[in-house]
Amino acid sequence: MAATDKRPARERLISGPGILLVWLYGVMVVGAVSRSAYQIATEFDRAPLAYTLSALAGVVYGFITYTLVRGGETARKAALVCCAAELVGVLAVGTWTLAEPSAFPDATVWSDFGMGYLFIPVLLPLSALYWLRRARTA
Repeated sequence: MAATDKRPARERLISGPGILLVWLYGVMVVGAVSRSAYQIATEFDRAPLAYTLSALAGVVYGFITYTLVRGGETARKAALVCCAAELVGVLAVGTWTLAEPSAFPDATVWSDFGMGYLFIPVLLPLSALYWLRRARTA
């Protein structure tokens, strides 16, 4: 006899605008991780803080991408927390790079609020937070 699974189906987070979010976060993962991996491997002593922050951004983007694809209420809540932390990071690093440019001899993904990435790093968490709050299950 096969036991029936009584768990509710996992709520999809990648329907509608969620697909665009996954795509954009995926692009940001590739950009941030490849850029920071190259910079850490070849010139880490030039700007260790900037390159480490870019690597951290890539890890955050990867986790958010994973949670969006995974779906479900737990993943949605984890993505909400991570997107909020990402937004705080973008705002903090963006402000820091404007207030004290000498601390960053080279740019990070989040420098100047993501200006080098067409401000996607500041717009993406705002969009994701909106989408994730809207996707909340009853």
